[in-house]
Amino acid sequence: MNISFYKYQGTGNDFVIIDNRDGHFDSKNVKLVNFLCDRRFGIGADGLMLLESNADANIDFTMRYYNSDGNEASMCGNGGRCIAAFAVHQDAVGNKDKFYFDAVDGLHEASYNNGIVSLKMTNVDHITEAENHYFLDTGSPHYISHQNKVDETDIVNYGREIRYSEAFKPGGTNVNIVQEIAADHIRVRTYERGVEDETLSCGTGVVASAIATYMKNKECMDFNIDVKGGRLNVSFTTENDKNFSEIWLTGAATFVFKGEIEANI
Repeated sequence: MNISFYKYQGTGNDFVIIDNRDGHFDSKNVKLVNFLCDRRFGIGADGLMLLESNADANIDFTMRYYNSDGNEASMCGNGGRCIAAFAVHQDAVGNKDKFYFDAVDGLHEASYNNGIVSLKMTNVDHITEAENHYFLDTGSPHYISHQNKVDETDIVNYGREIRYSEAFKPGGTNVNIVQEIAADHIRVRTYERGVEDETLSCGTGVVASAIATYMKNKECMDFNIDVKGGRLNVSFTTENDKNFSEIWLTGAATFVFKGEIEANI
């Protein structure tokens, strides 16, 4: 079986994308998805996405996202930006300034301008604030800890311990460490569940980190965010520091290559 695919990356968060509007791809084959994401035996990616048709005339397409372990997963912000760029390149959204797609966490609005994608994220209405961390869901669950020197943290062991802790069973959580550089500038490192490693960038993670930093300082609502793979921007509004809306994640989404791979799995 030969599979045609495209490779995209958003600030180093890389994805295999398949145009599945005709429904040809076997999305229930966990071993197949895992193989395609494998960096030694397959294509290599943090996750795989399917671009699928949507029956609603007001929705341009559906995004389905799978972690590299092969299992269908919660929302991926950088994945959403990359599949938005892919949809534009495949002429799946027409000549629109903004377009809409459905994902596991609901409807998203996006815009594309010369390689830069702005993606509207789901609203946040519940934040758990503890003595040494914040916890919130931005389409995926995230634990956020503010630290002075994020480079000195062994993020894999630190993240793995929290991800598999009793407090977050059975689903686990993503883990972010945040260093404040200026009022509107933070640096973020993320351990992602499903990938079970540090990724160069995590879209839902930087959104969670920006909101958590606002909750900590009650200052800025528009952040430049440095990740290992580059820079992202997150902006939002809030009502009474409880309900967060108009949450936008903005950054580059880049086509890497396309190809065909033989997979008999």
